[in-house]
Amino acid sequence: MTSKVILIILDGLAYNTAEQCMGFIHALTEQNQSTLYKVQCELPSMSRPLYETILTGVTPAVSGIVHNQVARNSNQQSVFSLARKAGLSTAAAAFHWFSELYNQSPYNAIRDRHTVDIKQLIQYGTFYHDGKYPDSHLYLDAELLRRRYDPDFLLVHPMSIDEAGHHSGLDSSHYRNTTRRSDKELSEFLPSWIEAGYQIIITADHGMNTDKSHGGSLSQERDIPLFVIGDQFTHQANCQPKQLEICGIICELLGVQNHEKAVTENLLLDENQTMAKQNLSMKG
Repeated sequence: MTSKVILIILDGLAYNTAEQCMGFIHALTEQNQSTLYKVQCELPSMSRPLYETILTGVTPAVSGIVHNQVARNSNQQSVFSLARKAGLSTAAAAFHWFSELYNQSPYNAIRDRHTVDIKQLIQYGTFYHDGKYPDSHLYLDAELLRRRYDPDFLLVHPMSIDEAGHHSGLDSSHYRNTTRRSDKELSEFLPSWIEAGYQIIITADHGMNTDKSHGGSLSQERDIPLFVIGDQFTHQANCQPKQLEICGIICELLGVQNHEKAVTENLLLDENQTMAKQNLSMKG
């Protein structure tokens, strides 16, 4: 199995809000193109620790990235490092903490904001350092990277939902409407990504609480969405993915060898299932 992958991390998006407000992505679900799973994030339910968890498959206690102020390079194997070892190309349109984790730390905006460097783990990057950076701009950044560099793995990371949660809290029209707007912005690009054959994972790092924060163990802070789009997923409703397994899932999709497998049973098609599906398609 070898596919190009787009990972979209909608920062701060709680599961119930995703379930209620992501209208376009749910339209894809009704058309049997997308499947939604509920996932519980690791602890602490904070951004930088969970960026590392998603991309390495280890808990914050193991990675040592235990709060947002731990600003250093990752010392773990990540999707980016494994993809680079396999000779694959990587890109990211994301908050600058990803640049600090996987490229150079500390972040230097003049040097790092626009990255084109084949020696880096993230070879092609557009990084922002203001949480109010518009999602509309971020998705345009991602699409430019995709068209210009055709990466095997592309990370897309908008921040506006998290910003709205910190400003107004989980149970607010601001938070819900910001989620709706991000869904609308994403709808401008998802159809062409699907048509191009990408395997797409849409998830969050953590949720949000009514105190306008996160970091603890409340279900609102820990329950997050995982949408999967693409023909390499089984789309079985009874799968129970874990946040720790996202790294392994991406590596399987990319065809990366020698990674620690942590793939939820039946979430991905195996080789036999893929061949059977192709044969059925040919017969049809």
